Amino acid sequence: MTATQDRSTAVPEEAPPPRRAVLVLVLGAFVAVGAFTIDMYLPALPAIATDLRTSSPMVQLTLTGTLVGLALGQLVIGPLSDALGRRRPLLAGTVLHVVASLLVLVAPTVQVLGVLRVLQGVGSAAGGVVAMAIVRDLFEGRAAATMLSRLFLVMGAAPVLAPTVGGELLRVTSWRGVFAALALYGLLLFVVGRLTVPETLPPGRRVTGGVAGTLRTYRGLLRDRVYVGLVLVAGLTMAGLFSYVSGSSFVYQRQFGLDEQQFGVLFGAGAFFLIGATQLNPVLLRRWSPAQVLSAAMLAGTVAALVLLTLAAGGWGGLAGVVVPLWAVLAAVGLALPNAPALALAAHGETAGSAAALLGAVQFGIGAAVSPLVGLLGNDATAMALTVGGGLLLGLLVLGTVVRPWQLPDLPDAAAVAVAH
Repeated sequence: MTATQDRSTAVPEEAPPPRRAVLVLVLGAFVAVGAFTIDMYLPALPAIATDLRTSSPMVQLTLTGTLVGLALGQLVIGPLSDALGRRRPLLAGTVLHVVASLLVLVAPTVQVLGVLRVLQGVGSAAGGVVAMAIVRDLFEGRAAATMLSRLFLVMGAAPVLAPTVGGELLRVTSWRGVFAALALYGLLLFVVGRLTVPETLPPGRRVTGGVAGTLRTYRGLLRDRVYVGLVLVAGLTMAGLFSYVSGSSFVYQRQFGLDEQQFGVLFGAGAFFLIGATQLNPVLLRRWSPAQVLSAAMLAGTVAALVLLTLAAGGWGGLAGVVVPLWAVLAAVGLALPNAPALALAAHGETAGSAAALLGAVQFGIGAAVSPLVGLLGNDATAMALTVGGGLLLGLLVLGTVVRPWQLPDLPDAAAVAVAH
């Protein structure tokens, strides 16, 4: 059964939302759990392979496990947030993430580590899917795309800080200490979430119907050609990004000889291009529509990836020949990531949790499927360039053939619905 009411009552008076800046910071911190979980241990991948006496591809599969957990977790947590409200699934997922992080401290084998990484992914999925649903509860149109850009500013600090923090932690502790830090971060977020995150989905707007209702909701979403196309575009873009994440530690450290701390700094520098592009996005939206910005970003990212592949395969330019086109790719991805979800969720406000869940599941599911290819193809710059470029090229093709962005209406220049300015 589905019950709805006017969106002006989306937030009950007894639980007013925090001001916009606070909302951005808190939701961004929850979204960043996934990024920290993925990125903080990247400098330790070679050390984990040595310590657990396993191969590099096997260690990279623990990253795949995290992405699988993120995908599966969102499919479950999204509908739960539509039925139970936003707060309870958010806090429960955070607790699961903390418990899984603590159990990694005693993981004896890479297989056990992989299972725990799946659980970490399931727990951290709550932050991403619920935060996006809260944004859709409170914002519409271009305001939603702008809010997502601000959210990416906060969560973008995670890729900048995580590898650097992980590298510095490795100076004083083993790779397991990285997971102790993740558990502490999750515990802190749980406390902050209980105190500051409002319930943005009142009982009158919740969607219930059990498993059958959830399946009906997903079936309806999958019948929307534009939504499905945009979800695939977002997923293939994320696949390109995670191919870089999966392969960068081996490319930078083993192929080019950087140490763990140097890798963390260089990886963080690349993230500044991703973050900078997300913050340029609201400026561009004043003149162009989200569909236009998305189209230009996908085209530019594909061209930059092809340049990367050419330089990497030819061995031209050394480290700079890899880093510079990669930064261009990251900037293009930073423009694509806020606009694809905003366009996909625009027509699905009443099932925002499920729509965001399916979007996130496809993003991380495709990322999980593609990122191991870097290791299988050789863990060098050419392998990374092939997978990054392949993801963006396929995304561009889906955008042109399935989404057909020139046919999309512009999103309204709507203001926030129920959040203080």
